[in-house]
Amino acid sequence: MPLIGHRNNPSGPAVPGTILDGFRDAAVSIISDVMNRLHGTKALRPYHRSGRLLGTAVTVKTRPGDNQVLHRAYELLRHGDVLVVDGGGDLTQALVGEIMMSRARQMGIAGFVIDGAIRDVDAFLRSDFPCYARGVTHRGPYKSGPGEINVPIAVDGMVVMPGDVVVGDADGVVAFDRADAAELLALVRQQEEREANALAAIAEGKVDTFYMGAGKATS
Repeated sequence: MPLIGHRNNPSGPAVPGTILDGFRDAAVSIISDVMNRLHGTKALRPYHRSGRLLGTAVTVKTRPGDNQVLHRAYELLRHGDVLVVDGGGDLTQALVGEIMMSRARQMGIAGFVIDGAIRDVDAFLRSDFPCYARGVTHRGPYKSGPGEINVPIAVDGMVVMPGDVVVGDADGVVAFDRADAAELLALVRQQEEREANALAAIAEGKVDTFYMGAGKATS
């Protein structure tokens, strides 16, 4: 059995489409709200032109500035997977660029979540391939290793487990265990209704305090 620091685990089952479909239009801010606002990225930002991220987490932990293990992870990536990388938040070397993004698109990968830097940023900004990262640098990666695949990781303060559901929009990224999906989705729908009611009240010139838990709407 490989020692910790050298693990290369197989991917778990892909998240079923029935689960993913429920979150296809759910706002990350609302998902975060119903998880008590404790979970999700803080500093990662989207670098793609447009497009929503939704898929199954394949996790990678790499030495800062080194992408050898990311290339190995491509051997495991499937259509609909999200490559989620703990690069330690390092911005001195880019972990992915246009070539790796183009290959991932061709494979049907759902997107990247990189706690580190990317490069060739213009290519990402012209693309609808979802990519979230901490920053940008022109300096390319080293390819010496070590690294691990499909292990628990921390990305921008968010714990991600292999096989988690990953959702991203313009506000950021959240990840959660598929076992919690049904309960979360029910709470999301309730929160969506509360916010829709609040916006409708505002449009009618009323003040709706339901969303603050403070009582009924008033004129």
